[in-house]
Amino acid sequence: MTVHHEGGEWWKSSFSTQTTNCVEVRRVEGGIEVRNSKRPDAGTVAYTDSEWKAFIAGVKNGEFDI
Repeated sequence: MTVHHEGGEWWKSSFSTQTTNCVEVRRVEGGIEVRNSKRPDAGTVAYTDSEWKAFIAGVKNGEFDI
């Protein structure tokens, strides 16, 4: 789902670089938005708080390890 919200400050992981891994997140009412920092005007993907918490739990549990 692509949405445009006014929200808070964008955060980029310390693992991101200028050439790759350019994902930013920010808190918005009811959830989190994610965008490509190289194309910030291209839109965002929005997740509810429960979706985001489930994703983070999966990351911590190694569910997405390659």
